[in-house]
Amino acid sequence: MMERGGVKTIFEESKGGRAAYTLPGTAIEHRDLLGKYRRKRLNLPQVSERQIAAHYQNLAELNFSPYAEMDPLGSCTMKYNPPLMESLASQAGFLDIHPYQDESSIQGTLEVMYYLDQYLREITGMAAFTLQPSAGAHGESTGIMIGGAYFRSKGERRTKILAPDSAHGTNPASVANLGFEYEQVNSNERGWVDLADLKNRMTEDVAIFMLTNPNTYGLFDPHIGDIAEIIHEKGSLLYYDGANLNAIMGKCRPGDLGFDIVHVNLHKTFATPHAMGGPGAGPTGVREALKDYLPVPVVVREGNRYRLSYDLPNTIGRVKAFYGNISVLVKAYAYILMLGPKGLRTASETAVLHANYMQEALKKRGFEFPHGDQHCMHECVMKYEGIDTLGQLLAERFKKLQATIHFPEANAYMIEPTETETKESLDDYIEAMAKADKAIKDPRAMEELEKGTIYTPIRKVNTRKGMARPCLIEPEEKA
Repeated sequence: MMERGGVKTIFEESKGGRAAYTLPGTAIEHRDLLGKYRRKRLNLPQVSERQIAAHYQNLAELNFSPYAEMDPLGSCTMKYNPPLMESLASQAGFLDIHPYQDESSIQGTLEVMYYLDQYLREITGMAAFTLQPSAGAHGESTGIMIGGAYFRSKGERRTKILAPDSAHGTNPASVANLGFEYEQVNSNERGWVDLADLKNRMTEDVAIFMLTNPNTYGLFDPHIGDIAEIIHEKGSLLYYDGANLNAIMGKCRPGDLGFDIVHVNLHKTFATPHAMGGPGAGPTGVREALKDYLPVPVVVREGNRYRLSYDLPNTIGRVKAFYGNISVLVKAYAYILMLGPKGLRTASETAVLHANYMQEALKKRGFEFPHGDQHCMHECVMKYEGIDTLGQLLAERFKKLQATIHFPEANAYMIEPTETETKESLDDYIEAMAKADKAIKDPRAMEELEKGTIYTPIRKVNTRKGMARPCLIEPEEKA
């Protein structure tokens, strides 16, 4: 299933008679409950404890890690996550509580949730938040459900939701999943929303326009005020996809730009480790007129005590069992406290500076950027015909994590360096891209490159073979 070079599996290191442990004897009577169905022999490796430790340590050193390398995965904000946040979230007072405990015994956790809600309101310009959603797409779905409930309460049947062609893929997926009709709005030659096309598509049937600003080209749409006016003239709602909030913290607030609903990816913007399915959190905020539609419960403060309130007359109900991914909420709260208003603003400024530095440096190396005549925000998007080969070379020959490829369009390479990198790490990545580009274009350079170290001895999963002839059960060896 994999191409391997020079790396033994744990089975290949096995030698008969070796063991990493010895089980104690037992006085319990042996009974063969499985009969003929019991396997006669388990195909397990026979290795010493030291072999196990060495084997997995060697594998770990081959892994790619944002602690060791820059992870420029565009639109994912793979910044360095301070271990301090992990330590704080792992305290017994957070880790060992149960959601069915009496509120009087979890006051510390409720206080964290209450103040995280307050801080997110201040950062985004919203009136209130729910902390229940577990991910960005979950936050999107929550926002759409709130919008749908709002219009139903007004007796309006709105069936369409719009989003630009540069939208994240989760936008149309969330729309379709909740029974709305999705319609795409075109971008203009500058990479911004085409206002004429938006106006033509805006009817009384439109419930929501979903927008990321800055968008997935890394561009801030300067016509956001006009967009908000077009949407609100038809009585529709403007939704902020907070995937790119890392570009504007402390500089501007979605609520001040005219947005009515916001979701925030705590696992991206506020330094909580993520990817590979979680953990995550996508709190969803709303303006004043939509507060009563939020999921319940929400945390309220009464004097010096905190409690869970279910008193929202138009609530859409729960969107998650219990109260959200608490460990993620704690980490994000600690991160906000650690940086403070000035630190959050500096983080965004630095992220934008780094993306522009890479864009300009790569342009000088001959790489093409479709909107390179503009300053980008936190990420930049280049076009490259051999993008798959470029990404493969960066991984195999330079041990560099590749950026997002083929998004927001074919042959695109979306780079998001984040604020936690140094100039040296940016320069190192730029140099690796330049060398990989040269190798792609010059056969002699490729030949020299292939003589060097390969950092991915386990190179590629053969997905086509795996789907055609899947092996789901380890065959039993004959005794």
